[in-house]
Amino acid sequence: MSEDVVTVSAPARLHLGFLDPGGSLGRRFGGIGLALEAPCTTVEISRGERDMPEVEGAARGGGRAGAYLARLRDALRLDAAYRLAVTTEMPAHSGLGSGTQLALAVACGLRRLEGLDLDPEADAALLGRGNRSGLGVAFVTGGGVAVDGGKGETELPPPLIARLPFPEGWRVILVMDPRVEGFHGEAELEAFADLPPFAESDAARICQLVLMRALPGLMERDLAAFGGAISEIQEKVGAHFAAAQGGVFTSAKVSAACRWLERHGAHGIGQSSWGPTGFAFAPDQDSAERLLAGLNAAGLCEGLDIRIVKGRNRGIEINRRSEAGTGAVTRRLGTG
Repeated sequence: MSEDVVTVSAPARLHLGFLDPGGSLGRRFGGIGLALEAPCTTVEISRGERDMPEVEGAARGGGRAGAYLARLRDALRLDAAYRLAVTTEMPAHSGLGSGTQLALAVACGLRRLEGLDLDPEADAALLGRGNRSGLGVAFVTGGGVAVDGGKGETELPPPLIARLPFPEGWRVILVMDPRVEGFHGEAELEAFADLPPFAESDAARICQLVLMRALPGLMERDLAAFGGAISEIQEKVGAHFAAAQGGVFTSAKVSAACRWLERHGAHGIGQSSWGPTGFAFAPDQDSAERLLAGLNAAGLCEGLDIRIVKGRNRGIEINRRSEAGTGAVTRRLGTG
């Protein structure tokens, strides 16, 4: 008799900006983000043998995935042994939410295998994810552009307060620097602790930009309005974090490429989280390809990993199949 195998594909996300990092308006952080079609993290989980290796696959993600699995198994009081494979993973510490998406992919896979209801909020809290942003949890149950309301008094991830679909025709230009990592772990905590207070006037302006420009721009498919709001948000947040990361961008090469894109017609220039991944938006595939060709001709692509990707208007995908290859069922969470 064949065993079931559950495969989970979790999307990368762009963190487009904090609403109020200092909590001057009553709730700390808050944020706006976008789910992406690529890159993604994919894990497979099935019942295993106790005398066999438990985790295999991608080198960097495997150790973290095993730790997440062990903690979940204890918390859910599961006695079975499992085989867990990380088959694809997004770049770690690059601003794409790799840690949170790996943790929640393992959690969703284990719960699906055992016939348990999904509970991404509780699992994120258990696994130490979502301490500042609720966007990783939001992109389990759906995609698109999401806004979270910031940390309150509980340990749960911030609440989702808005979600809108990302226009199918728009494109995202990802500008990644494989040689640089953004802050994470203890270094990230120290960086936050050393930052000066975030001005209440800037927090108020960012909230205004999200509510009155970015979200209406999405609804009306007005890229100039949406992109203009994101660019202004990024400048304010980037200026606040500049003392810790050496500028608005963590990577000088990413900065040069993104500034070139801005001068040549791209919209919504910025850096996701601590970077080093930068981004820009284009109205369609052809425009994105022309911008990338111009960037290459200007000699600004060397050493960078630059991709044109779509936004993703669905959340985590869960596929359950037998090892014999029959009875496959795919569950796609959320539609926008």
